[in-house]
Amino acid sequence: MADDAAVTAYLEGLPPDTRAAIDVLRAIAGTAHPGLVERIKWNAPSFALGDEDRITLGVERKGGVRAVLHRGAKVKDASGFRFADPDGLAQWPTPDRGVLRFADAAEIEARRDPLNDMFRRWMEVTR
Repeated sequence: MADDAAVTAYLEGLPPDTRAAIDVLRAIAGTAHPGLVERIKWNAPSFALGDEDRITLGVERKGGVRAVLHRGAKVKDASGFRFADPDGLAQWPTPDRGVLRFADAAEIEARRDPLNDMFRRWMEVTR
């Protein structure tokens, strides 16, 4: 992981319950593809292939955490792009941007297997 100091500083600033939830998401996202690099972008942990961010984590303002599946910072043509979400884990404001929200680490752990699958498939489709 390329930006260990920035990631550590970010994590140390989180309340314990929030950090526990973010850490579970980090563990799942970090194994989605062998070439992923974790860094802080948009004031949150983000997992990228090269310079292209693919999975960005964050803290919800009203509590809980989120994971955003995307194809980088710049808008790309999404016509023809499809990604299956058979478990209905995400909200999809656009075909290539999925937002997953969780109340806490326990909710994430309860969905670990479908999340592992979803994050791996996302990396396959977007690399």
